[in-house]
Amino acid sequence: MSPFSLPSISPVTDVLRTSIRSKIDNKTKPLGSLGDLETLAMLLAEIQNTLSPELKNPKLILFAGDHGITEEPVSLYPKDVTWQMVLNFLSGGACANVFAKHSHIDVEVVDAGVDHDWEENTPKLIQRKIRKGTSNFLKQEAMSMEEAKETILSGIELLSEKQYESTNIFLFGEMGIGNTSAASLILSHLTDIPLRKLVGRGTGLNNSGKENKFKILTEAYQRTGKLKDPIEILSEFGGFEIGMMAGAMIGAAAQRKTFVVDGFISTAAFAIAFALNPTVKSYAIFSHLSEEEGHTIVLEHWKIKPLLRLNLRLGEGSGALAAYPLIELSVKFLNEMASFADAGVSNTDSK
Repeated sequence: MSPFSLPSISPVTDVLRTSIRSKIDNKTKPLGSLGDLETLAMLLAEIQNTLSPELKNPKLILFAGDHGITEEPVSLYPKDVTWQMVLNFLSGGACANVFAKHSHIDVEVVDAGVDHDWEENTPKLIQRKIRKGTSNFLKQEAMSMEEAKETILSGIELLSEKQYESTNIFLFGEMGIGNTSAASLILSHLTDIPLRKLVGRGTGLNNSGKENKFKILTEAYQRTGKLKDPIEILSEFGGFEIGMMAGAMIGAAAQRKTFVVDGFISTAAFAIAFALNPTVKSYAIFSHLSEEEGHTIVLEHWKIKPLLRLNLRLGEGSGALAAYPLIELSVKFLNEMASFADAGVSNTDSK
């Protein structure tokens, strides 16, 4: 493996901020009346350093991986659901496919570490398997430090491939039975939020199942004690899909491209990326507030206001896809809405 060095991320420039603000404020509307859409328009215009931002060739990239912790009773579903859902994505039958089709977004599926042998003729699947699932982090580290580094680098390298050259906005999602457990531990270590507040129902555990999940994860936490280094945390508790997504977020930001964060699991990937380089946050749009209980607390920790609250807990990029039309609208009003001068409408603020 190559030495572990990360690409630099340039801060988003504010050189056009006054001009962008003026363009927004001179549209035929009361000041600030488009609320968060104005904030989105400002963000996209500053990232692209233009008064007329565009959304080019959007892609949804779904990272899939299995988790050894599923040897313990932390999920209602067996780990075979991971590879079965990957096939569902590839055949176009999942919620992510339906939502993506609505917005004309291509769906890419990456095998980061699925415990399955694919048929040789499995089309459309991007093969980046580190190995067939992580180890059971209740008993040992989920992956080695070298694997953790490889996972991050693989995500960075993925976004540098030629097929993504024309894309300037990415939506990231995941598939991996057991990954709410990994995400809870990652987020607890990186934010200092107590694990009790972050452990939720995942795929739908009842109260006793949730409590048992919390006990298992507490024991896993006690195995290592408090950790601070993001690579070590990924190594001890992470999933290959979470680490690879974190790398992809860094890769997108390094190319000055916007990325849309989905729900709780994707936020755990963001936490790793943010710990490695806080500037990555400037390129992120947080799509929605997940129904997973700890998501609210984590977003409040970073003072992040997501676009939507729809009580979603599906994953697979569904929240990012639901929010994408709002991102489109923010660009459209900035580029297509008439100004007071264009429309010959009186602007009371100019009196």
